[in-house]
Amino acid sequence: MATIRDIADKLGISTGTVSKGLNGANDISEQLRQTILETAVEIGYRPKQMRTKDNQKLCIFIENMEYKTPEQFGYDIILGFRQAAYPARCGVTVLPVTPEFQASERYDTYMLKNGYIGAFLVGFALKDPWMAQLHNTSIPTTLFDNYIRKNPSVCYIGTDSFEGIDDGIEHLIRLGHRKIALLNGSEHSMITEQRRQSFIDSMTLHGLEVSEQMMPYGYFVAAAAKDHVANLLSLGATAIVCANDLLASGVIEECRLLGVKVPEDVSVIGFDDIPLSAKLNPPLTTIRQDRIELGKCGFYTLNSLINHVSVCKNLLRPQLIIRNSTAPVKK
Repeated sequence: MATIRDIADKLGISTGTVSKGLNGANDISEQLRQTILETAVEIGYRPKQMRTKDNQKLCIFIENMEYKTPEQFGYDIILGFRQAAYPARCGVTVLPVTPEFQASERYDTYMLKNGYIGAFLVGFALKDPWMAQLHNTSIPTTLFDNYIRKNPSVCYIGTDSFEGIDDGIEHLIRLGHRKIALLNGSEHSMITEQRRQSFIDSMTLHGLEVSEQMMPYGYFVAAAAKDHVANLLSLGATAIVCANDLLASGVIEECRLLGVKVPEDVSVIGFDDIPLSAKLNPPLTTIRQDRIELGKCGFYTLNSLINHVSVCKNLLRPQLIIRNSTAPVKK
């Protein structure tokens, strides 16, 4: 195992200077401190607090996701992670980050200088600076709805998109629907591409026509629906599967403005089952992700990585929640 002496020898400085750099002393330059941290990461140095089994520090980095109130998607994920971490006596810090922050702080050195032994990354985009750095990290890291290939220190967790989408389409087929559209989220997102491919695979499996025009990209917000609903209806869609519940709520509202009734004229299905879903008019049929369980799974997989059990992927099962936004196809 690498030591402070190894860092000092590599850089040609004293062990005291290395110790100052690792512990954030203010009597050395920021440039030298960064060099010490980067060298520590390079040779695999771990401070004592990162090696002890008690009171270990974990961090949840969160981006592009609301999480502070029970109505918001990320709230239960954070709660589930904390619930699982508490019996293991792990301290958990929740830190919102931006791409700008990631560009200014390398992932490994930030983890090292703050004494975090592992992290759970939630809401990150594929193009974020830290995502590229995770290909080579040795820090135990779990990702929600993102995947890094061939790094035994990084694990992906999520909900099985194919099983969820397929449950929704089978439900619509039983109601007589054949012209089914997918209103998807933002391009260049792993989960968006998963939902799209799951939709294509399920439609093909059931012998239904798949059309590019019936699979538009939007954004994961309600307002995106207004740009697509009228066109999907003009193409003959009798049902619209949405990549999340916010999009589905926007579809229901846009149908109301267009004088189209849900579910009499068109059925709508969401994905996630956030608290808003049951309060919509009509209440939304949706594919539930158990976010408490996702948070717990985030901790369990991270704890496995910390204990040198290399987990690659861990997918939870979804559950179709049938409410009043779906009905037999209009004859």
